[in-house]
Amino acid sequence: MLRRWVASIAAGTALLLALPAAAEVAVPPIAAHVTDLTGTLSGSQIQALESRLRDFERAKGSQLAVLLLPSTQPETIEQYSIRVAEAWKIGRARVDDGVILVIAKNDRKLRIEVGRGLEGAIPDALAKRIVSDVIAPRFKSVDFFGGVSAGCDALIKLIEGEALPPAPKSRQIDLRGIDFQTIFWFFVALVIGDAIFRRVFGRVTGAAVSGALVGAIVWFAVGVLAFAVIGSLIGFFITLINGMASRRGGWTSGGGWGGSGWSGGGFSGGGGGFSGGGGDFGGGGASGSW
Repeated sequence: MLRRWVASIAAGTALLLALPAAAEVAVPPIAAHVTDLTGTLSGSQIQALESRLRDFERAKGSQLAVLLLPSTQPETIEQYSIRVAEAWKIGRARVDDGVILVIAKNDRKLRIEVGRGLEGAIPDALAKRIVSDVIAPRFKSVDFFGGVSAGCDALIKLIEGEALPPAPKSRQIDLRGIDFQTIFWFFVALVIGDAIFRRVFGRVTGAAVSGALVGAIVWFAVGVLAFAVIGSLIGFFITLINGMASRRGGWTSGGGWGGSGWSGGGFSGGGGGFSGGGGDFGGGGASGSW
C-alpha cells in the first residue's frame, strides 16, 4: 500500500514538472526566409518578401528571416526569439550576420533579434526605432505585409551601411506628450537613488547607480538613447551634490530629498532549400508592441 502511494506521488510530481515544458510553443523548422504560421500573408506577399530576402543574401551574404506565429505564451517574446535564433542559426558561421524578425500576432508583440556580427550595424537603439517607427504604426493600421516589408527594408539598409532617416515629426509630438510623466519618474528615481543607493554604496558610487536608474527610466519612457544618457548624467550630478550637501547638514535632515502549439495556420514559405548558416546570437535587438 505504501509503495503504491509513493509511486502515485512520484507519477503526479513528474506530470507537474512536465507541464511547463509541454506548454512551450515549439520552434518550427526553417525552410524559407519567411515562415507564416498565422495565415496572415498571402502567397504573393510571401513570394515577394522571399525574393527580396533571397536576393539580399546572395548579394551581401547576411541572412534575414521572418517568423509570424499566433503566440509565444507562456514565454515572453524575448525568451522565445532567442530559442528561435539558437535553433535556426541564421547568419554565416563565425560571421554571425543574421537577423530574425519575430511577430506574435495574437500577443501584439514583435521583436528584432540581431546576430552578434551585426550588433554594430544594428545597435539596440536603432532596432528599437525600426520596431516603434517603421513596423508598429503599420501593424496598428492592420497592414501586416507593409510593416514586415518596411521593417525588412530598414534592416537591409542598416546592414548595407545606410543610416535611418530622422525620426518622424509625429514621434517628436509623442515625446512632448509624455514629458510630464518622464519628469515625474525622473524625480521618483532621484529620491529612491539618493535615499537608498548612497547608504549602500557610498556617495560617489551611489550617485552613479542612481544616475543609471534615471537613465533607464528615461530610456523606457522616451526610447531615445541621447535623452537617456543626458538623464543619467543629470541624475548623477544632482544626487552627488545632494550627498555632499547632506553631509554638511544642508538640504535634508535624513539624507534624502524628503523624508499553445502551431495552431492558426499551417507552415508557409516562399521556397525550399533555405537554412541557417551557423550564426550566433547574443540577445541584441529590440522588442515592442502595437
